[in-house]
Amino acid sequence: MRNIREIQSLPTIGQAWTGKHVVLLYCTNNNQVINLYKSFHAPIEPPRHNCAETLSQLLSIGYHIMAITPISNNQIQYFLVL
Repeated sequence: MRNIREIQSLPTIGQAWTGKHVVLLYCTNNNQVINLYKSFHAPIEPPRHNCAETLSQLLSIGYHIMAITPISNNQIQYFLVL
């Protein structure tokens, strides 16, 4: 039999997500979006073809840029967290 403390710590069905949301945005050096990956419940608007516009949307939602990594000679990865 479980004690009350164990029952209270179990997640409830339908409970709002309270963790961090992650977005990986891949762009070219020419300001074009290549791809966008996100955690399942991450709030997001549809990405634009323009990388700067997509970054602007994500920052306005409240995401913060955690890292910017050059992937190849013409690709950049942006790691954003909300």
